Amino acid sequence: MAMRAHPHPLLQALVGDEAVEAFLSDEAELSALLETEAALARAQAKAGLIEEVAAQRIAEACRSFQPDWSDLAEGLARDGVVVPAFVRQLRAAVGEPHAKAVHLGATSQDMIDTALVLRLKGVVEILGRRISDLTSALRDLRARDGAMTLMAHTRMQQALPFTAADKIDTWLQPLERHAERLENLAPRLLVVQLGGPVGTRCEMKGHGDAVADAVAEILGLGYGPSWHSQRDRIGEFAGFLSLLSGTLGKIGQDLTLMAQNEVGEVRLASGGGSSAMPHKSNPVQAEVLIALARYNAGLLGTLHQALVHENERSGAAWTLEWLVLPQMVTATAAGLHKAQALVKGMSFLPSSVAAH
Repeated sequence: MAMRAHPHPLLQALVGDEAVEAFLSDEAELSALLETEAALARAQAKAGLIEEVAAQRIAEACRSFQPDWSDLAEGLARDGVVVPAFVRQLRAAVGEPHAKAVHLGATSQDMIDTALVLRLKGVVEILGRRISDLTSALRDLRARDGAMTLMAHTRMQQALPFTAADKIDTWLQPLERHAERLENLAPRLLVVQLGGPVGTRCEMKGHGDAVADAVAEILGLGYGPSWHSQRDRIGEFAGFLSLLSGTLGKIGQDLTLMAQNEVGEVRLASGGGSSAMPHKSNPVQAEVLIALARYNAGLLGTLHQALVHENERSGAAWTLEWLVLPQMVTATAAGLHKAQALVKGMSFLPSSVAAH
């Protein structure tokens, strides 16, 4: 099921993010799967494919469902996807005579992908808020310190004097574009998946489009055709994550250079200590932004390999998404959190070089 981005507690303290990782846990995925199955039953009852009493019983079972996690893990190892074992357990919980109405006309990928999108909806909201908070913090910093004179550097060499506002704009303007990108991307990403065995909705007796539309409405997602092997929406989201991390990495890189003792153009609120040199204050959080940017840039190439879906479904490409996307989401969210803390706690110092 879900892949934890950073399973090591010590590393988690440096590069993890509990808020988004809550959406990536096994428990969150199971909850989304149950929500999706209940929505499917409601939509199919509305279309007359199953009885209303069956939909009600499925909804009740989803609300009170108690999973056998060991059986789910064994099923995942055996089937390559958790849904067959999950559906068996859910049908047992629903009981006769309505068990056969569970998961009617759907396939494992419908459940997994829709459950993913449901959770990404919460992730997108967090990322959007954090981008907004970071841009606000940068604007406040520009208003306070923007007139201060700094020395610009090109190709790591002193160039000409400019202001702190000029420097801040190189961080702020890309973030403003990222906010716009996310707003435009979200409707393409947050789309229900319902195609049935081969993506044609043929198992729903001509009601497939109506059922998919109703499921989307119930879950608060967008409607669209089945996209089983069309992974561009996931690839586009991953590209956004890498771009955003790259912008944060540029902020981190600038701060590490400006915080050098011999440059001294910024003061950071706190730094990391050294085991051998107690006088040092290392720009750890800025360094983490650089590392996360490079990490996501590398993962993007791996994630985009999952765009190559053979025919109508690929187990290999699908599994690759599960391995990589949670790590990219967590790295991006962690970067935003750290960048905001850095910006709120920093101050510019007048450049002694620029003054002369």
